[in-house]
Amino acid sequence: MKVNFVFGVMILAGSCVNLAFAGPFDQVPKISLVAGSSAATPPSGARHGDGAEKSSLTVTPDYIMGPEDVLEITVWKNADLSKQVQVRPDGRISLPLIGDVSAVGRTAAQLTEEISARLKSYMENPTVSILVREVNSYQIYVLGEVNAPGKYPLKSKTTLLQAITIAHGFTQVAARNKIVVFRFGKDGEGLNKIKASYDDIVLRDGSDQNIELKPGDQIVVPSETMVVLPSR
Repeated sequence: MKVNFVFGVMILAGSCVNLAFAGPFDQVPKISLVAGSSAATPPSGARHGDGAEKSSLTVTPDYIMGPEDVLEITVWKNADLSKQVQVRPDGRISLPLIGDVSAVGRTAAQLTEEISARLKSYMENPTVSILVREVNSYQIYVLGEVNAPGKYPLKSKTTLLQAITIAHGFTQVAARNKIVVFRFGKDGEGLNKIKASYDDIVLRDGSDQNIELKPGDQIVVPSETMVVLPSR
């Protein structure tokens, strides 16, 4: 009887261990998005999972690429033209034959179309696919007179007021009605300035100034004591 009891406990313990460690280890999500020559279709349930800050980001076909994103570009049946690249701070990538291509501000499908079009000068009917390996650009910068200036990851849709809250609000000398948002222009060309007033947003009919932020936006809150130099 004692032997049978001990043997039964060992079987039960073994079952618990199996339950604890059983799981689809081969189903860990890997790739964020794949774009073909005409459309981008994300794998089912795909998420970027390099680190806790990025694991909540879901990349969809309309994901806009930004600086530091890592792309794997494949040209079918041409290993020499296929490579993994990182989007440079100037918003471009470099590829064999065609040189620099603007990536910032575009979806994977849009970038695929341009690369395919430019490769037609060198080959007939090139088939190009783009895979987003790493999402590193989904972040904003809050600078100036806020209590916690710095770089913050975007995990969902974020407005200007939410960004100020994330940065722990204004300092005592903040010019909260002279906020400026610097944003990359189309295809990453130049910087656009968007002005906003905190009082207009909160106290007046200025809700349109509470803009939805985009990756790479730089929010600057100047100081009320800032010296304005005369123009020359």
